[in-house]
Amino acid sequence: MRPIVEVAQQVNIDADDLELYGKYKAKLSMDLWKRVQDNPDGKLILVTAMNPTPSGEGKTLTSIGLSQALNHVGRKTIAALREPSLGPCMGMKGGATGSGQAQILPADEINLHFTGDIHAITAAHNLLAAMIDNHIFHGNTLQLNPKKIVWKRALDMNDRALRQIVVGMGEGNGAVREDGFMITTASEIMAILCLSENPEDLHDRLGRIIIGYNMDGHPVTARDINAVDAMTVLLKEALKPNLVQTIEGTPVIVHGGPFANIAHGCSSVLGTKMALKLADYVVTEAGFGADLGAEKFFDIKCRQAGLAPDAAVLVVTVKALKYNAGVKRDDLAKLDISAIKIGFANVKRHIENLKKFGVPVVVAINHFAQDWSEEVQLVQELCREIGVTAEISDVWEQGGAGGKKLAESLLTLLEDNPSNYKPLYDLEQPILQKVSTIVKEIYHGRDISLSPTAIKSLHMIEEQGFSHLPVCMAKTPYSFSDQPTLLGAPSNFVITISDLRLLAGAGFIVVITGNVLTMPGLPKVPAAEKMHLDENYHIQGLM
Repeated sequence: MRPIVEVAQQVNIDADDLELYGKYKAKLSMDLWKRVQDNPDGKLILVTAMNPTPSGEGKTLTSIGLSQALNHVGRKTIAALREPSLGPCMGMKGGATGSGQAQILPADEINLHFTGDIHAITAAHNLLAAMIDNHIFHGNTLQLNPKKIVWKRALDMNDRALRQIVVGMGEGNGAVREDGFMITTASEIMAILCLSENPEDLHDRLGRIIIGYNMDGHPVTARDINAVDAMTVLLKEALKPNLVQTIEGTPVIVHGGPFANIAHGCSSVLGTKMALKLADYVVTEAGFGADLGAEKFFDIKCRQAGLAPDAAVLVVTVKALKYNAGVKRDDLAKLDISAIKIGFANVKRHIENLKKFGVPVVVAINHFAQDWSEEVQLVQELCREIGVTAEISDVWEQGGAGGKKLAESLLTLLEDNPSNYKPLYDLEQPILQKVSTIVKEIYHGRDISLSPTAIKSLHMIEEQGFSHLPVCMAKTPYSFSDQPTLLGAPSNFVITISDLRLLAGAGFIVVITGNVLTMPGLPKVPAAEKMHLDENYHIQGLM
């Protein structure tokens, strides 16, 4: 690793603009933003993916490798990525900093506590929760209805036992009421931090958080509880983007980490905007498949922040094509041309969907050693037939050099096909019309069905005057539908909406489909069981 001061110099960041966290990571000062905010913007490239297998398909790996490859061909590039959450690191996924010759460093520190941003968000979230119960305990002058408090606790860990709890038990411990925990990545404060453009914006958004309703049914906010100033204090440092590097020394801004299945799935607006002012090309990513992360990137993040993306890179793997064709996991390594043809329907739909947002698309085939050349070539041929270039990405083994063809094809695409980015729906449309547009245009479903709880929540949001907000779909990442086992390119299905939640501070409405949970659980054998310190006190088993 190079000292982070040297990495920063590549993009004209002075040492005075860095707040160092050791030799290899730093926060970027707000003064830097003031100095560069009038610079022209670079090109913004979104990396997204087809519907993944449960083990993921290398979207972050490809983002890192592509940023290295663009630097290889002489383009000043920064990657702008999300922070990993401890929950999946200790659960099913393990580390989330890439791997092989396409990773960000120092990987162990980024995957664990990093610069403390997620811990600060957890603290601010739980401070608000504590002040709510404290307000009730000391007389409840706001007449909060304990049965109508919607602000849960948060924890950056997968812990299914905390989904539903009872607080206040025992003498003198406050009002006994039902409560629960969500994972920090699903917290509204995570979304607020990622969408805020400065400390004043952060403070204003925090004040708009609706924490519950009073006895007359009127909303009560974090501002009413007098929690906003203290929350802002806790988040002061977390708002500043973090600078690290790839294994090849490419600068990377890693900031914010909302999940894309239960939140909006994009890194921070402030980090992305800083990158655009510092580099000619910025590679960013959106979580899970394009039906989730990319749709929210275009319809929520870009719309709120005034960003205009220039192109999209769709990551696919041979394994995922076969998985989406129904091939069993034990058979994924076997040559199966027919499965590639069937599974390509999933890729084709994602390409068609991305083009609906007006951005040009190139496909990156994340290459694995066990891939059959016949299958890889077939994917390229199928892409050519629908007018899209597909390049093999070998960045895991070769780093930036393995993504050179992908980078060159992307540059050609940018030159020959200017973006005409536009959101999918109009904000002034009714809430259900926006949801139906996503379901029909992106998922290819037939209709939506609302539970009684969802109908009640919808009416409440409409009555409060928030119908103009964008919608954030909380859905399984493994299918276009709300059923994780319905693979490939299904159509004519009905999406079941179980509830709607208003995030007035973040500025969107979360639409919960199927059985999606905001607090994940650990698998039978969590990744945590494989981690340990070796005799030299180095972490093993995290990646």
